Amino acid sequence: MSHHPEPSLFTLFDGHRHLVSGTLPTVALAGKHALADGAAGPILIFDNRTGRSIDVDTRGSDEQVRDRLSREPGACVPIEEDAPIDAPAEPSESGAPRGRGRPKLGVVAREVTLLPRHWEWLGTQPGGASVALRKLVDEARRKHAQRDERRAAQERAYHFMSAMAGDLPDFEEASRALFADDAQRFDALVLKWPADIRRHLGWLAFGDLTQPTPVAEQSA
Repeated sequence: MSHHPEPSLFTLFDGHRHLVSGTLPTVALAGKHALADGAAGPILIFDNRTGRSIDVDTRGSDEQVRDRLSREPGACVPIEEDAPIDAPAEPSESGAPRGRGRPKLGVVAREVTLLPRHWEWLGTQPGGASVALRKLVDEARRKHAQRDERRAAQERAYHFMSAMAGDLPDFEEASRALFADDAQRFDALVLKWPADIRRHLGWLAFGDLTQPTPVAEQSA
């Protein structure tokens, strides 16, 4: 039977030392136990999708913590997309107006401000302004997907390194290399940083977040 490691959605550090990566309940309970065992600290939990540290409520028994944190991610309400600004009200089966937009698409109305020439052009497009705007956004997302992914990787790595390495040598130069996408210079500048910070930072900046962290693999 093959073993599938749990996703490295969150990571726990005790000072400069990596302790564990995994789901939020796994990481939070590891942090709780580390504190109880007298960890030197500071104990910090990072969301690997953003690189930011987060506060987690670990009060209660392990079972209570695990149950609470297992339910929290699913309690989030997804943000709905913008509604067509020119969508007419649709009648319900009873004949009463349903209101603007098309609820089955999960859209809500928001303000869009454009110059007159933009509105004039949009008004000539098939389907009207809303359809044209959605097509333009989808096209831009496809065209710039790789660039947007790199920017997101740089930003999450920078958030992590600011929290964990802001007082380490060559921090400013390493930041410049990060945003210049110069992996070779970046690796050279952080070479003398604590090993766990260096490996996790490289994973955030240039690695594959669908794979376990390299620190977790090495310490397993």
